[in-house]
Amino acid sequence: MSSKVAGIGAFIALILITVYSAAFTVGQAEQACIIQFGQFKGEAITKPGLYWKWPFVQEVRRLDRRLLTWDGSVEQIPTLGREFILMDAAAHYRIANPRLFLESLRDERGARSRIDDILNAIVRDKISGAKLEEIIRSSDWHVHSDALEDGTVTERDASMELAPRRGRQELEREILEAAQAHMPNYGIELQDVHIRRVHYIESVRQQVESRIIAERQSIAERFRSEGRGRSEEILGEMQKELQAVRSEAQRKAEEIRGAADAQVTQIYGQAYGQNAEFYGFLKTLEAYRGTVGPNTSLMFSANSDFYRYLESVRGR
Repeated sequence: MSSKVAGIGAFIALILITVYSAAFTVGQAEQACIIQFGQFKGEAITKPGLYWKWPFVQEVRRLDRRLLTWDGSVEQIPTLGREFILMDAAAHYRIANPRLFLESLRDERGARSRIDDILNAIVRDKISGAKLEEIIRSSDWHVHSDALEDGTVTERDASMELAPRRGRQELEREILEAAQAHMPNYGIELQDVHIRRVHYIESVRQQVESRIIAERQSIAERFRSEGRGRSEEILGEMQKELQAVRSEAQRKAEEIRGAADAQVTQIYGQAYGQNAEFYGFLKTLEAYRGTVGPNTSLMFSANSDFYRYLESVRGR
């Protein structure tokens, strides 16, 4: 009886082991391939759930279906201007074809090694053919005039000589397109490539600092020159307006003086017409006032009009 129970227990255990070996699950972040004697069976499993395989003769190879990160090694690379920089790049990729991925690369370690070879070569090639300012600046780089000492110019004028022909984003796009051409052969979908950091060696750092200082001084001087030109323009317009005001004031003053002189002449004429003797006497008194001072000595002839009025006063 005991041997029969033991046999039933062994049979049940065998069934459980068989079921456990035949059943497997695929998680939300996983994808899997079934392999039998080194050959792939069926299509890759990309949806999560419970699945079955032949026990003991088939195995399951699981792969990550999430976005994976490639961290490039920091390399010293010369730019187009022969400045040596330390470049640190990164990329994101996804396993798009699990079967092709396993056939060509076997596992994720092999994939990282192959991505290293491809991306490092392309990054070195693209960086060595780019100028330093194209690596460290974006294509829409511009100068903010309010960050400078004084003066204002348009953004186009400020960035005309300093904006690179292509920026870091364009360089990253070129690297990505060149690398994407190789990835389908390995079942990999490359999402993006980023230049994370650019480190300068000492000699390049000094060159960059000197270039930045020279560029800022050039921009500041251009702003100052524009400011001085604008100042001269404003002063010229002000002088022009001031001269116009003065000319108008002088014209009106001359008109007023002319009208006053005409009125005075008219009054003198009326006075002369009413009493010529009184008019002559009044004009002589005005002449005395303008001629005779505290220390004035005058010499007249006996028949002078000046003397005539003085003589008549003394006779009285």
